[in-house]
Amino acid sequence: MGQVNTQGIDLAESFFKGHPSIFCLTGAGCSLASGIPTYRRTNGDWQGRQPINHADFLSKFSTRQRYWARSFLGWPTMTQAEPNPAHSAITWLHHRKHLSTVLTQNVDNLHEKSGLTRVQHLHGDLSFVSCMECGKRISRDDLQNELSALNPNLSIQLQPYRPRPDGDTEVPEAFVRAFQIPSCQSCGGDLKPEVVFFGDRVPPDIISNAFEALEAADALLVIGSSLKIFSGYRFCRQAHERDQPIMIINPGWTRGDPQASLKIEESAEVFLPRLVERLANQR
Repeated sequence: MGQVNTQGIDLAESFFKGHPSIFCLTGAGCSLASGIPTYRRTNGDWQGRQPINHADFLSKFSTRQRYWARSFLGWPTMTQAEPNPAHSAITWLHHRKHLSTVLTQNVDNLHEKSGLTRVQHLHGDLSFVSCMECGKRISRDDLQNELSALNPNLSIQLQPYRPRPDGDTEVPEAFVRAFQIPSCQSCGGDLKPEVVFFGDRVPPDIISNAFEALEAADALLVIGSSLKIFSGYRFCRQAHERDQPIMIINPGWTRGDPQASLKIEESAEVFLPRLVERLANQR
């Protein structure tokens, strides 16, 4: 385990002791140590290709074909990923009532794998797929089997390609053009992962429920997110407007830095286990 500044641990311990009910928002930085890349560099700038756009996915077969081809090769990265010490620490903090709510921007299920059963997903969950026509829902693992059956000759090309965030991966264009995608077995409609693509809106009920939980909390804790997009930053802004203290744990720049009461520039998987160790020894 890496070295952590003792002063940072002292300040974080005081923050937790002074705020017994904390709303926690987690981002891609929590899953980086589990082998799932992030969209942004430490300075908040974009890295790599642009992600799938919601409108394009709905309207263009070529976009859906590209998404499912890349997802087909990238899905093993998601299924094989295991929780890292950051996930375990967050689960410990929630089980000990330090965290009243855990809301994640991540579409993986690593919080659940770590034993956190009450996590809320802001941007959805890649584990499920639904039909855009009839709403039938299937597991992503089942869809992987369908994709493999539809592409028997392409399946042999399952080999390590450069992984991208959220189960995406870099693949040859020829692979994309040859890739066959399934339709809903009930109505023949197009299938979509149960996630919020860029350009889409987070369901209003998820936002309203999260705002209620934040209002009931004493403070906001942000872990592993640059808060660059408004979807996550809105909670930082809301907490600031309500004069709720904000603690951010992130190794680089975040959009919420000016509003933060405490900024810890450390990686979550390094810092959080040290904080848990300190809090556990105080009980």
